[in-house]
Amino acid sequence: MTLPMNDVLDAVRAGRTERLPALLGPLTPAERRAVLGELTALRREVRGWGWDRGSERDRMRGALLVAGAGCHTGAAAAASWIGSRELRDWREPPAALILELLADRDPKWLGDVAHRLAARAATAEADYPLIRELVRLADCAVPTTDAFVSGWVRSLVPQGPGARLPLSTALRRDPFVRHLVPRLFETAEPPNALLRYSHPRSPNHWPTELAALAEEGIVERRELIDGCVSRLLRGGRPNPLRFYLVLLERLALTPAEERDRTADWIAMAADAPSALAGHAQRVLARLTVAGELSAERLAEMSAAVLLRPEKKLARAQLILLGKALRRAPDDRHRLLPAVAHAFGHEDTALQERALGLVAAHLRPHDEELRAELAVQSELLSPGNRLAAAAHLGVAAAAEEEPYEEILPPPPVRRRVAATPSTVAETVELVAALIGSRSPDAAEFETALDGLVRHAHRDRAALVEALAPVLAGRGTSPNPTVDESGPRGLELVAAAVLGRFTPEALRPGTRPQVRGFHDSCVHGALRGVIAARLREVAHRMVTTPLPFLLATPTWETGTIEPDELVERLTAYHRLGVEPAEADFAQALLRVRRDPTAAAAATALGTPPGARLAAWLTTAGEPPMLLRRTQGPDPQAAHPWWGRTCGAVRRIVIDTRERLVLQKEFPPAFRRLGRPVDDRGRRCWHWHGDTLAERMVLPEDRETQAAWLLPDLTAGATGEERGPGALLPGLAELGGPAGPVLHLAVATGLGSRHAEDRLGAVDALLVLAGRGELDAPLIGRDLAELVGLGTVKANRLADSARTAAATGAYATTWTLLAGAIPALLARDAAPPPGTGELLAVAADCVERCRPASPDPEGLAVQASRPGSSRLVAQARRLRTALAVAAA
Repeated sequence: MTLPMNDVLDAVRAGRTERLPALLGPLTPAERRAVLGELTALRREVRGWGWDRGSERDRMRGALLVAGAGCHTGAAAAASWIGSRELRDWREPPAALILELLADRDPKWLGDVAHRLAARAATAEADYPLIRELVRLADCAVPTTDAFVSGWVRSLVPQGPGARLPLSTALRRDPFVRHLVPRLFETAEPPNALLRYSHPRSPNHWPTELAALAEEGIVERRELIDGCVSRLLRGGRPNPLRFYLVLLERLALTPAEERDRTADWIAMAADAPSALAGHAQRVLARLTVAGELSAERLAEMSAAVLLRPEKKLARAQLILLGKALRRAPDDRHRLLPAVAHAFGHEDTALQERALGLVAAHLRPHDEELRAELAVQSELLSPGNRLAAAAHLGVAAAAEEEPYEEILPPPPVRRRVAATPSTVAETVELVAALIGSRSPDAAEFETALDGLVRHAHRDRAALVEALAPVLAGRGTSPNPTVDESGPRGLELVAAAVLGRFTPEALRPGTRPQVRGFHDSCVHGALRGVIAARLREVAHRMVTTPLPFLLATPTWETGTIEPDELVERLTAYHRLGVEPAEADFAQALLRVRRDPTAAAAATALGTPPGARLAAWLTTAGEPPMLLRRTQGPDPQAAHPWWGRTCGAVRRIVIDTRERLVLQKEFPPAFRRLGRPVDDRGRRCWHWHGDTLAERMVLPEDRETQAAWLLPDLTAGATGEERGPGALLPGLAELGGPAGPVLHLAVATGLGSRHAEDRLGAVDALLVLAGRGELDAPLIGRDLAELVGLGTVKANRLADSARTAAATGAYATTWTLLAGAIPALLARDAAPPPGTGELLAVAADCVERCRPASPDPEGLAVQASRPGSSRLVAQARRLRTALAVAAA
C-alpha cells in the first residue's frame, strides 16, 4: 500500500489532478482511509505555509480537493471536505473528476452528499454542476436551498456567443424547472443572474421566458402570479423587486385576476416603493373605472396614498377621486373625507387641488360632512386655510397669536471627564484607547493627562500596572508611523516603561504622518498632535511633567483661560518650565477672553506674559483677505466626481499668521500659512475628525476655510461627507464670521441629502446660539446660485428641512436674499425654483414678516399659465401682501 499512497501524494504535491481517478480508483476502502490520513496531514501542513509558498499552495488546491473527496467514506465528512473554502481558488471545482471517483458509491450516499453540499450557503452556487450530477446519479429529491437555486439560474444564463443554449431552450430542457421556478419567489434575495438581462427585447429576458412557460402550461400560471404578489408584498430594495414587477406585467393579469387581489394592491399602494406603488395604483384605477372597486375600498386606498410624500402618486390619486366623484356624486360622504387626507401634504399645490375637489362636490345640505372637513382643514397651510374657510362656509380663524420662532436649544457644552484618581483607572482607560481604532478625543486627552500625572506621583506603581498592557506590542519610535492616534498614546505609555532612550525621542523635528501630503491640512493637524505626544514621551524619559497644560476644559477642546492661568501658576510654584509643544497647543485651545489677561500678566513669568498677549491681540485668527470666483479644480480632475464644466466657485484667501510662523514650534507653523485652495487637494476620509478640530477649537473661521473646498466639491461633484462636519464646526468657539457662514451656505446645496442635513443642523446651531447672520447667508446663497455652485432644488430641500423645525422666520430671511438671484435672470429660472418659492411662501404664511417683494417676484407672478413656478410666485406675493396688511 505504500507505493500507491506515495503515488497519490506525489500527484497531489505536483498538482496533477487529472491522474488521481486512475490512482485512487483501484484502492480498497481501507487503503483510501490510510491515504486520507496522509492527505489530512498534508492539508494541515499547507495551511501553515507563508506567502512565499503561495504559488505551490495554489497548484495543490484542486488536487487535494479531488483526492480527499475520493478517499472519504462518510457523507458528512466528504461534503465538508468538498465544500471547504481553503481548498478552492477563483476557478470552479473539478466536478467531472470528483464524479468519476464517486460514481460507484451507493445512490443513497450520493444523495446525502448532494443535499449536504446544497446546504452550504457559501459554496453551493459554485458547486451546482457537481450537485446536479449527484442528484441525477442518486435519483433523489431536488435540493431547494437559496444557493442551489442561484446556481441553477446561473447555469441557464448564456455566458457568451455559442457558449450555451438560449434561455428559452435551456428552460424547456431543464429537468428541474418545475421544482425550482416556485423557489424563485421564496429566496431571501433574487438570484443575481435573474437581473442581468433586464431589457425586455433581450433573447434571454427571464420575465418574458417565464411568462411563456406559464402560457405553455410547463409551470402553473397561478403559481407565478401568487409568487410575484407575495414577493412584492414582502418588500425589499427597489432593483431586486423590479424583476418580480416586470414578470407580473408580462403575465398580463386578467380583470378577474386583478380583482381577486384588491387587498394586495391597496397594501402595495400604501407602503411599497414608488415604482411598485404606482403599478398598484394603476391597477386599482382600472378596477375603479370598471366599477369593480367599491367606494369604501377606494377611500381606504386614497387615505393611504395621500399620506405618501410622492407628489406624482398623490396627484394621480386626486385625479382618480375626481373621476369617481363625477361618476357617483352620492359617494361623496365616503370619498371627500379621503380627499381631505391631502390637506396635510407638504406640497401646497396638492392641498389646493384637494380643496378644489371638496369645494366642487360638497352640497349645501351636507352639514355633517362640512363639519368633518372643517376639522381636517386645520392641516392646510395658512394661505389655503383661509380659502377653506370660505369654501366650507365656516368663520375664519380668530386673530392668531403673534408668531414665535421655535429654534432647537443650542448644544450643551460638556466638561472633559476628570483625570482618573487611581493608577488602575488610568491604565484601564489607556488599554481601551490603545485597542480602539477611533478613540474618543476627549477620553484620549484624559488618558494622556492621567499617564503624565501618575508617572510624576508614583512611577513605580504605574510601570507595574502598565507592563501587562504593553506586553508584546513591540512599540518603536519610528517617525513614519502615524503617532496622532492610539499609536501616539502607546508611544507615551512605552516611554513610561523606559523602553526608549532620550535620543530616540528627540524633539525638535516634525514627525512625518504617513498617508498625508505635507501640503495637506489634515497632515498638518495630525503632525501637531503627533509632535505633542512625542514631546510628552520624551519628557517621560528625561524630566517628567507634573501635569499637562493643554488638557481641554470642554469636550470641544476649548480651555477656559482662568484654568490655564491656574496651571501656569502651579508650574511656577513647582519650578517647572512648560513643554514647548504642550504650551503651544494650550494657547491654540484657550478661549480668548481679554479680561483674563490681567491675571496672566500678574504671574510675572514669560509664559504668563505670552498668554496675556495671546488673549488680547497677538492671537487673533486670520482676517479674510479677498473672495474671488474661480473655476472649480475638480472640473479638470477626473478623480473628484463629475466634471463641472463652466461651474465657478467662491475662493477664500487669508493673510499669513506671523505669530504662528515665528513664535510656535516647527510642527505648528503649517497652521499659520495662508489658506489657499488652488493647490493640490488631498485624499482623505471625512470621518469624525474631532481630534483634528480640537487643535484649533477657538478658530472656526480658519477651519471653515480649510473645509470650504470639500464642501464646494460636495455641491458641484460627487464628494460625500464634508457636510457632516459642519455641526461640530458650528459648536466650536471663536467668531462665527463670513467664512463659516459661507461654508454653511455651500453645505445647504450639497448633492447628498446627509450632507445637506449636516448643513441644516449647523445653521440651527448658530441660530440657537444667537450667532447666525441670516441675511449674510442669504447673500452668499444668492452668489452661489448665480455661480451655479448651489442648485435651487437642493437648496429648497434644505430650506424645507430647516423650516420644519419651527425656524420659519430664519428660513425666510435667508431665502429672501437668495430668491432675487433666481428670478432676476435673462434666462428662465433654474429647475427647482418653484419648489424654493413654495418653501418661501409657506414660511411667509406662518411667520408673516413685514418684507418687500423680492426682486423679480412680481414679474414671475404676472406671467400667464399655471406652472408650479408661476403658481408659487403668486402665492408668495399674496402671502407677503397679507403679512404687510
